Amino acid sequence: MSMLIRPLDADDHAAWLDLWEGYNAFYGRSGASALPAPITAALWARLFDPAEPMHALVAARDGRLLGLAHYLFHRSTTRLQPVCYLQDLFTAPAARGQGCGRALIDAVREAARAAGSSRLYWQTQATNAPARALYDQVAEHKGFIVYAQEL
Repeated sequence: MSMLIRPLDADDHAAWLDLWEGYNAFYGRSGASALPAPITAALWARLFDPAEPMHALVAARDGRLLGLAHYLFHRSTTRLQPVCYLQDLFTAPAARGQGCGRALIDAVREAARAAGSSRLYWQTQATNAPARALYDQVAEHKGFIVYAQEL
């Protein structure tokens, strides 16, 4: 059966949670450094709240979730149209190399176009070589370095 990219459904919670935890573990947020449960619960609620600018797509095959993409729309100081930020992209390790990440990016791009966005962007760690190999094929690295300050 082919891969299906579709919106996240409330019935997907357990499978989505497995992917979400895998994504967080990849970035070192597991065990003692895991995200607090209220953050995950709030994210899940936001993904289904029509008043929120956050959205989620999943990749599925044979009824199993293979990957997720969380994205949001926001205004920009340099554009009239909103922009789309692909905040989280994760493919289950067993599904990597099968086009899942590319299909999710393509679907987010189409959702952003449909919403009137003029740009889709995302970030990753410099050391994430497998993801960057894909990203270099589907987008342009603009050379920016991200700084963050916890408040």
